[in-house]
Amino acid sequence: MTFQVTVSSSGHHFECGSDETILAAGLRAGVGLPHGCKNGACGACKGRILSGQAVLGKFQEKTLTAEEQAQGFSLFCCATPQSDVTIDVREVAIGEFASKKLPTRIAKIEKLSPDVMLLCLQLPATEKFAFRAGQYIDFLLRDGKRRSYSMANAAHTSDQISLHIRHMPGGLFTDQVFSTLKERDILRIEGPQGSFYLQQDSDKPIILLASGTGFAPIKAIIEDALEQKITRPMTLYWGGRRPADLYMSQLCLDWAQSVPGFTYIPVISDALPEDNWNGRSGFVHQAVLDDYPDLSAVQVYACGAPVVINSAKRDFVALAHLPAEEFFSDSFISEADLA
Repeated sequence: MTFQVTVSSSGHHFECGSDETILAAGLRAGVGLPHGCKNGACGACKGRILSGQAVLGKFQEKTLTAEEQAQGFSLFCCATPQSDVTIDVREVAIGEFASKKLPTRIAKIEKLSPDVMLLCLQLPATEKFAFRAGQYIDFLLRDGKRRSYSMANAAHTSDQISLHIRHMPGGLFTDQVFSTLKERDILRIEGPQGSFYLQQDSDKPIILLASGTGFAPIKAIIEDALEQKITRPMTLYWGGRRPADLYMSQLCLDWAQSVPGFTYIPVISDALPEDNWNGRSGFVHQAVLDDYPDLSAVQVYACGAPVVINSAKRDFVALAHLPAEEFFSDSFISEADLA
């Protein structure tokens, strides 16, 4: 059975079968519904059902609380309609680059820190791969499993894709990255994916917030903004437990010295005495609040673990008056969340 889904803010509508998700049907119809992991773990597709009925499939309970469900919120990557529905969700510019499956060859594999690997993938010479800075790819693994990683470079910088992969001991894919994978190995990918990229219809100052390897898509967005000569002020807050977690801090310091209007603020939460850390300490999103008690006139781009992203959005909106529609995010989902 097929039902009609209507986006209240724009009036856009599309057909959705009772056996498919609202997100999948919307993207197929060319409607720009925000999304990230597509498996109920990141919350990027969260919105409210204003009328009609939908059933939720499997999702991470921490991503959609019982209180939010009672208020009508849903995760559209997991929700299948049972009637015509009207939804309230922020639309994004639809990605103009179609997702495709491709073989890639490992061109470079190099440790950036004890637990972060740089993986560079060479794309087929005969196949153009276009993407927006901030998007991600899926690795297509055995038994139909996938693992998602954000691209850490802008499209103009190379004919390769670079990724920052943190080792999760016992992880299906990251154990391979840190043990058996080598240069010239072939991996299959699908992409580009996701709706996390710089919104260029604004002249507001930009605050970029990254935790850990959430720096990867933030790096790509910064590179893209520099290439396009965007002059909006940019402030990057990069948080880690210890200084080694900020594995490309020197690049950020170089930007701060050479790029007008660019500021870099590293934040460490659990420094040890031997780290000799004299910089900002605590939670990275709290550092933003300390510096910007009023966020009403900025845009925020945030990437990292779901707990960081969820806390940042909650507090930025509730405490610092950030308009919710000016918070753009991508949550990194661990392999444990995908088990």
